[in-house]
Amino acid sequence: MFTDLKIMHTASMLARHSVQRHAQVAENIANADTPGYKAKDLEPFAEAFAKNQRAQMDAHTSGFANQAFEAQKIDIEGVASPDGNTVSLEDQMTRSTAAVRDHETALTVYSKALAMMRATLGGR
Repeated sequence: MFTDLKIMHTASMLARHSVQRHAQVAENIANADTPGYKAKDLEPFAEAFAKNQRAQMDAHTSGFANQAFEAQKIDIEGVASPDGNTVSLEDQMTRSTAAVRDHETALTVYSKALAMMRATLGGR
């Protein structure tokens, strides 16, 4: 009955995506002064989720289930500085805030689903 809860799986994938995105933002900020560095981000969660769902379905049919969630890196369009760097610190702060918000959303969904399961089973 509780062996395959899609809501928990989706919340887990959203949390992983937000952690990966936050790491990419940190890498961009660390390279803000690196000549020629091109800022990157992760593909949106909806696209990454759809790709990973298809990969999971393919893995189940081939016998290789439980593959790790992975989102593709994409280049961020932006104005390059004279040294060729495209990192905008203001843009990175906005992306960082979005990643934190997504992570908090995933944790809230996870904790609320867990609370509903506990209530269903008679716990507090």
